[in-house]
Amino acid sequence: MTQTYRYASIVICIASSTLAQAASPLEDVLSRPILETNTTQRETIRLVAPKVPTMPECGSLEEWEARAEQIRIDVLNKIMLRGVPDSWVEGPVNVEMLDPIQGGPGYRMQKLRYEAVPGFWIPAILYLPENLEGKVPVFMNVNGHDGKGKQANYKQIRCINQARRGIIALNVEWIRMGQLNMPENGHGRLNQLDLCGISGLAPFYLSMKRGLDVLISLENADPSRVGVAGLSGGGWQTIVISSLDTRVTLSNPVAGYSSLSTRLQTFADLGDSEQTPSDLALYADYKQLTGLLAPRPALLTYNAQDNCCFVSATALPPLLEAAQPIYRLYGKTDHLTSHVNADPGTHNFLQENREALYGLIGRAFFPGDDTYSSVEIPCGDDIKTPEELHVPLPDDNATLNSLAITATNGLPIASEPPTAPAALAKWQQDRRELLRDLVQFREYTVDPESTSTEEVDRTRITRWLLRCDDKWTVPVVELSRGDVNETVILISSDGRASLAEAIEQQLSKGKRVLVPDLWYCGECHPRERDYLFALILQTVGERPVGVQASQLAVIARWRSQGFEGSRISVHAHGPFMTQPALIAAALEPTAIKSTHLFDGQESLKQPIQEDVSFEKGVNQYTFGLLQHFDIPQLEVLAPKDSIVRR
Repeated sequence: MTQTYRYASIVICIASSTLAQAASPLEDVLSRPILETNTTQRETIRLVAPKVPTMPECGSLEEWEARAEQIRIDVLNKIMLRGVPDSWVEGPVNVEMLDPIQGGPGYRMQKLRYEAVPGFWIPAILYLPENLEGKVPVFMNVNGHDGKGKQANYKQIRCINQARRGIIALNVEWIRMGQLNMPENGHGRLNQLDLCGISGLAPFYLSMKRGLDVLISLENADPSRVGVAGLSGGGWQTIVISSLDTRVTLSNPVAGYSSLSTRLQTFADLGDSEQTPSDLALYADYKQLTGLLAPRPALLTYNAQDNCCFVSATALPPLLEAAQPIYRLYGKTDHLTSHVNADPGTHNFLQENREALYGLIGRAFFPGDDTYSSVEIPCGDDIKTPEELHVPLPDDNATLNSLAITATNGLPIASEPPTAPAALAKWQQDRRELLRDLVQFREYTVDPESTSTEEVDRTRITRWLLRCDDKWTVPVVELSRGDVNETVILISSDGRASLAEAIEQQLSKGKRVLVPDLWYCGECHPRERDYLFALILQTVGERPVGVQASQLAVIARWRSQGFEGSRISVHAHGPFMTQPALIAAALEPTAIKSTHLFDGQESLKQPIQEDVSFEKGVNQYTFGLLQHFDIPQLEVLAPKDSIVRR
């Protein structure tokens, strides 16, 4: 029977407030910080920074183009479309032209919808120049984190101005915005697909690709003049589709991205799940994606006092520095341009930024046309309401969550363990190696430092700093009272201060108790932009649950060896700690004698079934884990009869 439980946000233990509310001497002791403030956050940055790929040094155009082709192949196949069902990518786009809309002077409008993936329809609006003749430019306008979606006035104005300049413009809705604005489409839900071994980025990428398919298939579309532009998340979409799809011949990302290296220094730039997908940095950084624009015309637009993210002074220079040498190899340095908006200078795609785009369109798509002007054509009276732009969608239109639920059918794909002892041992060994690889489990060595020892109410208390391979510093409180007959490790995602009652129970039974704060728990929880650090960890190939399980395992090895070879019991409190506890039990069976799960998770499918977003459960979404394991398959890898549910 599946247990239903509520995922709660991780509690950050801030010493001052916790001490003020401490109800007992033990809670007081547990609440005192051991680490310097932000130690874990700094260590996460220190681990990630060297893993961000640098721009390749290419001495010739041929060398760069070979590297560029490999980057595109890797990012497409190993990131965007990793594990995607054939049905998602095969065949032409399924598009339905719907009712026309009254346009304005010089243009008309058309509603349409198309499938990004089967069952997931994207609403969009076409802006068509009147009296279309011959081949004309086409332009896909994508939007960012604006709840108004395709109805945003600055986006409508851009589309109208393009149409009145003789361009077919597509105003496409973005997932979680406008008509697709529902919790089940929250971007943190894409990680639910990741858990199933299907790239959660695929619906985002295929929405863009299919949008281009729609545009380029139009009778009057000129395939040599294809543009994309967007603000914020639309800027991210622009760099992604423009770098990976060479059908795009003009690109204008606006305040939409920066290098991963920049983000580690400028936390406001740390992006959500779509911007920082699992394993991207194994193949490319956004510097490389910017280089992939060459030799096509590109305008990188940023804002001087951006009140959201990607401030021009920090975001723009590294991208230009990376891409300019590539454009130089092509002899097209004038094709890479930039624009910094100072008025208003905030997060915007307002008139000055739009006119910078119109100028690029004129130079690239209408060269030598003396009648072309980059001055914006006033069209405020033409702005449509959400009701006028509403595109009918199926009542059962898919969401990121529903796609993930469907993907769980038949998972995990795992063979039953054999019964013969020798065969079972070999099967367990093979499965453990697979698990080790999936979660990026590390066998750390530990350098322990005792920072203080005291006695409170007959309880001996020692505080430890455990340095794991000079990568992580794990704070541990060790408690004992009188004669000790066994050692137990207690863990909770809410931090050690939440375990006072459980600790007291174990002390009263004569147990020695170790209480660590694992990565992202208690005082090891990042103090700012918390879950974004989990994303940046994943994008360089690490896994949050693997870090936690590795830390738990090394603590068990350390204390097992320290107490005359005695094996350790682990007590995991709360559903968030089920996975790291079971993984540690499977991969460290020598040191860990038994694992006790309190309010434990019963299936990896639960966060998908309950529609938990990544930011509420950062260690729940290891890419591909559910393909091969569910909780019962993890339990069978631990020593026999060693898993106890409480």
